[in-house]
This record gives sequence, structure tokens and C-alpha cells, in this order.
Amino acid sequence: MQLLVEQLSQQSLGNDACRLFHGRGKCFVGFEQLTIDWFAPAIFVTLFAEHDTDFEHNVIETIGQAFPTFDGPLLIQRRYIHGAPVEIIRGELPVPHHVTESGATYQVKLMDGQNNGLFLDMSAGRSWLKHIAKGRNVLNLFSYTCSFSLAAFAGGADQVINIDMSHGALKLGKINHKLNNIPTEKVKFFRHDIFKSWGKLKRYGGYDAIVFDPPTNQVGSFVAQNDYHKLVKRIAQLANDKADLLICLNSPDLGSDFIAAMMNEHAPTCEFIGVVDNPVVFKEIDSDKGLKVYHYRYHA
Repeated sequence: MQLLVEQLSQQSLGNDACRLFHGRGKCFVGFEQLTIDWFAPAIFVTLFAEHDTDFEHNVIETIGQAFPTFDGPLLIQRRYIHGAPVEIIRGELPVPHHVTESGATYQVKLMDGQNNGLFLDMSAGRSWLKHIAKGRNVLNLFSYTCSFSLAAFAGGADQVINIDMSHGALKLGKINHKLNNIPTEKVKFFRHDIFKSWGKLKRYGGYDAIVFDPPTNQVGSFVAQNDYHKLVKRIAQLANDKADLLICLNSPDLGSDFIAAMMNEHAPTCEFIGVVDNPVVFKEIDSDKGLKVYHYRYHA
């Protein structure tokens, strides 16, 4: 466990939610199925495969060694069990549970299965949008709980259109906007199938920035390998000239070559600007296996 102590000791339990340890990148032998997150005031441990009780006990003990003053709630989620149950090892979570990131406040639900309301690996993408959003009309596709929308408004966006099929996610998104005192007339929440909503989305365009952050494989809704190109083919109908595009993909099976080929074929007037690097803690032994975030610019 010395390796884990060393890695955790490089982190701090500050105000912002963040990942403390990322074993899923396969950079730390023996810890490939472990992640540890900070959702103040709680530490949230996730196991992606079954381990013996000694391993779990040692992880908890190691957290205590790395953060000797931490006495808050400690939770373990077992993702290898159906439903991804969460066990509270000690303490109690605040209700409602609010966390912060770069000045924005989010409500999270750590007891609600796999998706707790805020994907920590996308923090660099949110920061990117915040820094380019001033005065812009933003389209947030597959908005989930609308974290990109909060980032855009924090950066001074004029309007954000959020669209997602999940009622629960958009409901939490609306709560997040109220928490951050965002005027209701500047934001829209559409609970629609994107592929059936192009007409409505066009009415609120053109857009100066568009976020493409779809699920990798959502059966019956979206499969990246088959459906992603259908999104980027619509860029010309939605975007203003020189609109900035955030193209995201979180698939271990589809790499940077998939995105490059798709954009070249289906959005040839979009210029590749650069990679939006993930937070350092999310390092991967193979970058193509982890979250990929790219900045493109549309030229009419």
C-alpha cells in the first residue's frame, strides 16, 4: 500500500471536488480497479472488481495515513455488483449534498448508482468552455446534469441550450442553475431525443460554441461507433462561422483515429485546434483508452 500512500499524499482535500487516485489508467500495478474521489466533506472509494476484505481494510487505513486529519464521511461503491451499491463506512452525508468546482456549485447524489451528477474527469473540458464562453450562444448536447452549462455561464455566456433524454438528469441540472443564481431566461432545458430535435435546436441557433459529450454505448439511444457521425454532420446547420466545438469521447475501444477520421469525412470544414488535456491525476498508460477531448473550429 506504500504506492497508494505516496500517490494520495500528493493530493489535498481542498474546497473543490476532485479525483484523488485514478487506478483505472493502469499506471499503478495492483490498483487497476480502484478510484478514490473527494466530494467534500466525503471521500468516495470505488471498486470496479471484487477484492478481499484485507484489501478494502488496507485502502481505508491508507486513506487515514495520507489524510490524518480527515474525519468526514467515508463511502465505498462496489461497481462490480449489479446496481453499484454504495456502503457508508462511517459518518453521514449532508442532505442535500453540494460540492464546488472552480466557483460553481453542484448538487451530487453519491448514493444513486453509477452516475452521481458530476463527472470529475471532465473538469478540464468545463474549464476550457468557461474561458471561451463570454458573450456566446452555447449548445450543450447530451447535457446530463448541465455542468457544461454552469461552466459557460461562469464564463459569461449569453445563452445555453441544454438537451438530454433523462428527466432526472435535467431536473438536477435545473437545481444546479438555481444554486448558481443563473437567470432562467438565459437557459433552456429540453428533454428530447437529439436526433428528433434538429428543427428546435436550429431555432435557437446559430451557436458560437457546441459541446458534443455523448455516452459511448447507451442501448436504444446512442452508440458512438454507429451514431457519432450523425451529430457532426449537423454542425453546418447549427454553428456560426468560427464556432468552437468540443468533441468528447470516453471509450476504451475508440481512439483518436476514430475522431479524426469521422471529422475529416463528415465535417471537413472543421479545423482541428488541439487536445484539451485531462487533469494530471487521470493519467493513462494508453491515452487512447481514456477520456478524449478535442477542440475544433467550424469554418462556414
